[in-house]
Amino acid sequence: MVENRDYTLIIDKSGSMSMTDQSGGKSRWVMMQESTLALASKCEEFDPDGITIYLFSGRFKRYDNVNASKVAQIFRENEPSGRTDLAAVLLDATNNYFQRKAAGQTKPNGDTILVVTDGEPDDRKAVMKVIIEASRHMDRDEELAISFI
Repeated sequence: MVENRDYTLIIDKSGSMSMTDQSGGKSRWVMMQESTLALASKCEEFDPDGITIYLFSGRFKRYDNVNASKVAQIFRENEPSGRTDLAAVLLDATNNYFQRKAAGQTKPNGDTILVVTDGEPDDRKAVMKVIIEASRHMDRDEELAISFI
């Protein structure tokens, strides 16, 4: 983790996330909640204004300025269902970053986007197109990082 950097977490909430194939008979969704809580807690040390969390399936929802205390509420409000439309949510996240950058509202060290998914996106080529297009708007290689987990 890097200081003076924003962190964005994009979480798959498609139907397959309800599968109970994790240790202790837990669902992927429950494991994701536990991991998100741990990540949000760690990020608070480096990103005190909170992280941005997106939940996505066929549609997506964005939660801004999330701290560890809000994570449980977000997961209570959502249940896994639907498709894996990663391209639309990733486009919104990258556009949001560049809009904030243009308005002088980004952190000096940029943004890290972590995508947590358990499967293939509906349209791989559309996802690649979003990433390529975002790279064309970057001033420095390290200003925007996208990792798939």
